[in-house]
Amino acid sequence: MTTAASEQQRTVLQLSGSSPVSAKIHPLVIFNICDCYVRRPDQAERVIGTLLGSVLPDGTIDIRNSYAVPHNESSDQTMLQLSMTSVLVALDQTVALDIDYHTNMLVSHQKVNPKEVIVGWYSTGRGVTGGSALIHDFYAREVQNPIHLTVDTGFGSGQGTIKAYVSVNLSLGDQQLAAQFQEIPLDRRMVEAERVGFEILKTSMVDKLPTDLEGMEVSMERLLALIDDVSKYVEDVVEGRIQPDNNIGRFIADTVASLPKLSPPAFDKLVNDGIQDHLLLLYLSSITRTQLSLAEKLNTAAQIL
Repeated sequence: MTTAASEQQRTVLQLSGSSPVSAKIHPLVIFNICDCYVRRPDQAERVIGTLLGSVLPDGTIDIRNSYAVPHNESSDQTMLQLSMTSVLVALDQTVALDIDYHTNMLVSHQKVNPKEVIVGWYSTGRGVTGGSALIHDFYAREVQNPIHLTVDTGFGSGQGTIKAYVSVNLSLGDQQLAAQFQEIPLDRRMVEAERVGFEILKTSMVDKLPTDLEGMEVSMERLLALIDDVSKYVEDVVEGRIQPDNNIGRFIADTVASLPKLSPPAFDKLVNDGIQDHLLLLYLSSITRTQLSLAEKLNTAAQIL
């Protein structure tokens, strides 16, 4: 009898809701989120936005595009207010979204690519916060089982932490208590050029972006350093100081064979012509800016008179 009574009094919490197998994100989405974070308003602590993509035949969520959505997480609300229904949210937490902006951006994106639909939303930061449950509740009305993507735009310790979550209902019997975020696998495979750009994002911030000439100088210094390393390796192999590697030898041979056969004067002329074309473009753009500034001043003077 005692055992039967204890079995009846046992409390069982259940997790319900289906979750996708995994998600795949394209590098363009990461770059777009970082750009929106840099351009955020001064008073905004984070950026949120909508994720667009499709569902692959194997159930994987393919995230291909995104756009930021203006929001407000203060007590003074002038846009749509989301009510607090989850016990996971702090009592004083309120979130507002600009629904009109979100709808207009969605319509504009689908005119360009109608196959892209809402698959979830993103936020900048290191993890799920209290207000995330309110925003996730809104996107759950837009699409079934949306994905929540978090991007650490601070890149602490040089690591860009990007995670994907789905919401799973936590219920007691037939009564729903709250929603729990569960992390799902996220595929971030990139080609070499995209990986180089992502690694640059994770480096420390600089005061200003390098000019074209400064960038060319840095690239040439790296190229010269690589040539010195290859030359030293070849000399060590020829002198017998290290064992030769056939794979490295083939790679060096293919690289040398891919270079165009140009004489030093022809190469110098090619580089100088490219620099002159670039300087001409800079000159033309400077003249254009000057003309626009002059026209604006003349227009202002005419209005005053």
